[in-house]
Formats: sequence, C-alpha cells, structure tokens
Amino acid sequence: MSRTAGVTDVTRSARPTRRSRRSLRLAALATGTVLLATACNAAAKKDGSADAAGGGSGRTFTLVTPDAVGQNEFLKNAVTGVKAAAKAHDGSQKVYESTDSASQQQNVQAAVDERPDVIVLVGFEFADLVAQQAEAHPKQQFLLVDACTEKTFENVSCAVFREHEGVFLAGAEAGLLSESGKVGAVDVLDTPQFRRFSDPFAAGAKHVAATTQTSTRFVGGQSPFDDSARAKEQANSLLAKGYDQLMAAAAAGNYGVFEAAKAKGAFAYGVDVNQCPSAPGTVVDNVVKRTDVAVEKGIERVLDGRTGTVSYGLKEGGITLTGLEDGVESSQCVIADHEDVLKKVEALRDRIVSGELKVDDPAAA
Repeated sequence: MSRTAGVTDVTRSARPTRRSRRSLRLAALATGTVLLATACNAAAKKDGSADAAGGGSGRTFTLVTPDAVGQNEFLKNAVTGVKAAAKAHDGSQKVYESTDSASQQQNVQAAVDERPDVIVLVGFEFADLVAQQAEAHPKQQFLLVDACTEKTFENVSCAVFREHEGVFLAGAEAGLLSESGKVGAVDVLDTPQFRRFSDPFAAGAKHVAATTQTSTRFVGGQSPFDDSARAKEQANSLLAKGYDQLMAAAAAGNYGVFEAAKAKGAFAYGVDVNQCPSAPGTVVDNVVKRTDVAVEKGIERVLDGRTGTVSYGLKEGGITLTGLEDGVESSQCVIADHEDVLKKVEALRDRIVSGELKVDDPAAA
C-alpha cells in the first residue's frame, strides 16, 4: 500500500496527535507515556563524528532517537536516512541515541545548542520537546518522523506514514493464502488510528476473495502495547474459530500472536520491520515503514524550504512489504515461497500507486 504520485503535502491546522501517529514498534518500547522536564545528566551516546569531519557544503544534520539504535531496524533505517542526506549534500551528520526520557531531553537540547541545518527526531516521544524548542528557537529547523506536534510551527516539518496502504496488501496476501477463508487481526486498541492496522487487512482479503470472513480482537487492558499474554489470548480466540491468517498489530504483544499462530499451524503478519526471523515458517510478511526514505526526503524538503507535514505511502516508497523488497529470498518470510501471490500483490500495489485503486483510511473520518 505505498502511496500515490510522489510526496503529498498534507499540512493541517489540526494535526494528528503524537499517539495517533506513533510506530507500533516504538510504542512497544515506550508504552505510551511522555515524560517531560526531567533531570539532564543522563549520558548521551554519539555517533557520526567521523562523518562530521568531512563535508564540503557544510550542511549538518543531527538525528535524535528515542531509544538505543542497536538492532532496532526501525531506528537503523532512520540512521541510514540521515547518513544518505549528509552524503547527498557533501555534509556531515551526527546521531544521538537516547535511553530514557531524561536522555531524550538532554539530547534534544544538545542538538539545538549545536545548531545544525536540520534536527531529525523519530517518534511521538519528541512531540512536546520539539514544540518547546521550536518556539524558543524559531530559526532552527526540525523534522519529526512518525509523529507530529499538535500545534503547527513554521520551523517544524513532519513525516508521517500511510500504513493502511501496506496493511491492505498484507490482507490481500492473507486472502489468497487462507485455507479456511477466515482472516483476522489482533490490534492494540479500538481507535480509528490503530484500526489502520486491522480494517484495511480485512478489506484487502475481501478484495481478492470476496467471501472471506474477517474479525478483529483488541488487546486493550492496562498495557495494550506491551502485553504479550493478552495478545496471545486474543489470537487464540480467533484461531479457535478457524481463523488461519492473523495480522499482528499488537506492538510488543506481536510475539504472543506469533506463538499462538505457530502452535496451531496458522500464519501471522508483522509490522514496521521484518519480523519473520522471530517466527520462521509462521510470519508470512511484514508491513514495513521506510524511515530511511522519510528522513532523507524530509531533509531534502526542509532544505528546499518546503516545510509542513508530508505523508509517505506506497508511491513514495515510505511503506512497503518485505515481500516486495529485494532480499525477500533470505528474509525468512513465508511469502518468499509464494511467487504467484507476490505477483498479484505487486499488481495491486501498482494500482494503488497509480491511483486506480484507493484504500480507505479508517483514521480519515
């Protein structure tokens, strides 16, 4: 479900909240609480000093992450994006990795003090911090990825994703692969924003197999983003009724969904990054957010003076499936064994990109 015709400006007077736009993967790491005004002595990690030594143009970019990058593919892609931007402009880049709310604040302040051309921040955790800093430093340009500030600032640009497009394609795969004709989803919360990960899954399945039965279960509870046991319970309730293809949109609870599916010989779909190695033979495919694309293109737009909120989907390459990317053969995804299904999904993707096929956005109402 990648977007249509290039990058689309969607500047809004009332922007989506940080919670509505957050990555399910990052949500799993942060469980939904934004902490502000904490002490500022936490050690910040830096990267990119060697890159900073080069740079003929003098353009400088600083990326601040909400967590340590480590093996977090979502954040690793963001690092790739800022490095690509630095290379494209013969400039330099720096990465500040945060470990908690205190280091997030410390790192944002350090970035502001250095006054790079663009400060890039990934995740809803930074929405309030960016708002504060943008007001205090109107000449500093900020790019917030996978979230946005509630108030509009001339020096804050946002890069958000049209996840529903990719989820529709995953649903099409499920509809084509289901033997029972029943396709379900385990979603974190019953809100329009999170239904972006379940409603289009059902729509995609029905698009390719009109008689497909669909159902969604919600994790809910006290820790909806970090409750693997509850997510597994919801998955089992679907599996008990014969659902054999499950969209896992339960953040950290995805692993509970994978376990439940594996135990019943069923199949699941991941989000944000390639989760197939977590359960080889069970995870069919993943709806992937290309933060590298959003960061690199977002920086380019800021430098060109084209600020505002930009939506990235299938057309812009900001949303994709693991199965549609190079390297699917080594991805450990089940879809690698179904070239016939991938060909049909590629055709659907092309129709969405051309505008011939429109995917309804549950959050648009």
